Amino acid sequence: MFMIVMFAAIAGLNAYVLYRVWNMLPPVVWLRWAALAVGVLAFVSFFASVLMGDGFPLGLTTVMYKLGTSWFFIALYMAMMFLVLDLFRVTHLLPVGKFMYGSWSGAIGMAVVTIVIFGAGNINYHNKRRVEITIDTHGKLARPMKIVAMSDLHLGYGIGNGEFARWVGKVNAEKPDIILIPGDVIDNSLTPLVETGTAGVLRRFNAKYGVWASPGNHEYISGVGESLDFLHSAGVNVLRDSVALVDSSLYVVGRDDMTNRGRKRLGDLTTGLDGDKPVIVLDHQPVELGQLIGSGVTLQLSGHTHRGQVWPISWITDAIFERSHGLLEKDGTYVYVSSGMGIWGGKFRIGTRSEYVVINLK
Repeated sequence: MFMIVMFAAIAGLNAYVLYRVWNMLPPVVWLRWAALAVGVLAFVSFFASVLMGDGFPLGLTTVMYKLGTSWFFIALYMAMMFLVLDLFRVTHLLPVGKFMYGSWSGAIGMAVVTIVIFGAGNINYHNKRRVEITIDTHGKLARPMKIVAMSDLHLGYGIGNGEFARWVGKVNAEKPDIILIPGDVIDNSLTPLVETGTAGVLRRFNAKYGVWASPGNHEYISGVGESLDFLHSAGVNVLRDSVALVDSSLYVVGRDDMTNRGRKRLGDLTTGLDGDKPVIVLDHQPVELGQLIGSGVTLQLSGHTHRGQVWPISWITDAIFERSHGLLEKDGTYVYVSSGMGIWGGKFRIGTRSEYVVINLK
């Protein structure tokens, strides 16, 4: 039912945008039909790449995925702009009607505004933000430790090895003691990672105590068993409702994703741990934060929200989650929700930033 509703909503949005584009363009038959064909192709590419992509050649699926998911955001913004124009047209607040029907100036203006918005959004996406925070363990840690944390890599058809290798270089340049990833290393399929040798790039991460991760919902989308086997083979220590004592000095607790409704409660994982050692929890989705109260956890790292990726979706994630991005203190426990190093779909950040987090444990 959810997929049917989503398909209907996206189809309706696309129909409205293409109807408005058809009317705004000058009455040049080939131009109108070309614009309609591109829009329909992008719409079909979105669903074909997500639902059937593994059945096509890698290069074709990569193109369809990038075209379709980019169009998803572009169509959303064009719909918002057309709705504003329609509001002005119907209410006669501004004389915009002449630009909405058979108008070169209207069509060119819409194209220029769209290109500027999404060109800037793409530049913003590639400009990763370095966030640095300091967490005081109140004497529980024998010596300072440097952590680099990042969530939501979404490696796959959209983000390939070349881009990923640049991220690895940024992280290694920090000389971290440990690297922590709270979920969604993989996007929606293992096929592009296996075919392009992404495991080799994952092995380039360099940290004294290795790379530790917890599952995200996209590890389930891509097949949780196969996904975790892939990550283990690439040198990533995956904690799925389990605990590891690192360097005999701190605990890393990895919770299974909320997709598994039978996952363990946080208290089941932290009971019996040495209270004189700091505890760091990896939990992909920033939910059930009430379980942190009285848990003795020093820090929880989460992701998942992407902070909406683009405005105004960021308003929705802000409304849904207690904290959709940034640092929160809850009864002596710190929670950091990352907006993600990578992204889902089209590579645009509008009103949000991609980031990695450098954490200094005192």
